[in-house]
Amino acid sequence: MEIKSYFIPAETEVQDYEQYQWGSSIRRFTESNFPDLDNVQIVILGVGESRNANYNKGCSDGPNAVREYLYKLSTVTGIRIADIGNLVPGHTPQDTYSAVEYVCSELLENNIIPIIIGGSQDLTFANYLAYQKQHKTVNLVCIDRKVDLVVKGESMDSDSYLSSIIGHPSGLLFNMSLVAYQSHFINMEEIETLQRMYFDVYRLGHIQTKIEEAEPVVRSADILSIDISAIRQSDAPGCANTTPNGLYGEEACQIMRYAGMSDKLSSVGIYELNPEFDNRGQTAHLAAQMIWYFVEGFANRKNDFPVVAGKDYMKYIVAIKAPEHEIVFYKSLKTDRWWMEVPFKVDDKSKFERHHLVPCSYDDYLLACAEEMPDRWWQAYQKLN
Repeated sequence: MEIKSYFIPAETEVQDYEQYQWGSSIRRFTESNFPDLDNVQIVILGVGESRNANYNKGCSDGPNAVREYLYKLSTVTGIRIADIGNLVPGHTPQDTYSAVEYVCSELLENNIIPIIIGGSQDLTFANYLAYQKQHKTVNLVCIDRKVDLVVKGESMDSDSYLSSIIGHPSGLLFNMSLVAYQSHFINMEEIETLQRMYFDVYRLGHIQTKIEEAEPVVRSADILSIDISAIRQSDAPGCANTTPNGLYGEEACQIMRYAGMSDKLSSVGIYELNPEFDNRGQTAHLAAQMIWYFVEGFANRKNDFPVVAGKDYMKYIVAIKAPEHEIVFYKSLKTDRWWMEVPFKVDDKSKFERHHLVPCSYDDYLLACAEEMPDRWWQAYQKLN
């Protein structure tokens, strides 16, 4: 992978780390050595691009702030991680997007999960384009307090990148889920637009009432994009756009652990962290812990996606009279996780086969048993057919 030329070493304070800490085990880019990526499973990269950030320009300094705390956390045994430093910003934001697209594409081609530390959230668009070489449709999950669909000018920015993703001619996007949005920041027409496209939207209150409902959402994702402003100000003050309400820090870490445990998820980005507004490094410390929980979840992947039914699964068939459908559920005996089978046209097999088993929860099964159609099943059915 010829990606070394895109990066410079991260500016972090030289310290003597304890043997149990990440700082002593992560393969890092130094002045004299770019890390060997052979057999590496996860790569951390900083992208301090903030020229298209709205009201949060200082988020370009986020990557180094996170590393200060990340290296002090304990090593997750058995996981091989490299930190390839900070990407050199391009002459224009579009140049930076192209570089991120290329680097992430190379990492994905080599089965390496990129963890992007931003920078502003419009970098999600570049991460999304990195999947073009794989010639398959993808699912995107955004943790955000609002919908970033607002187009204010000719160029894309952190408030409009979703419009660029949804409207991109590649047609890569199969599903998008917006998680933890807050209604008082939302133009409901935007939510209705997403719902008309059979995308998933989950209010903050819904997620906080039952955090485990976030698990099947992120389990379906290929890409996870997190705006730090989705976390409440008391837990994460380090962002110009943070507000009094939002996810608690432990809820953000739990969602990251769910994401790490997903056999499908292959890239993640944490964006909009601005050290200028941080309080004693609190937000940077939380972001570091979120990365730690993702890696800890990755270490506990069970590879239990039900490619074919077998002894490791229980199969349940539920008939629903109106509308007349038969829903097939699979329950993993390894993890107790659930999936629903959604039928699709045979001639679209190559494009949609990876989406016809939809992650769900036990509550979806109970809903079907009560002869109510689970929303997840119906939305996937509409997109597949």
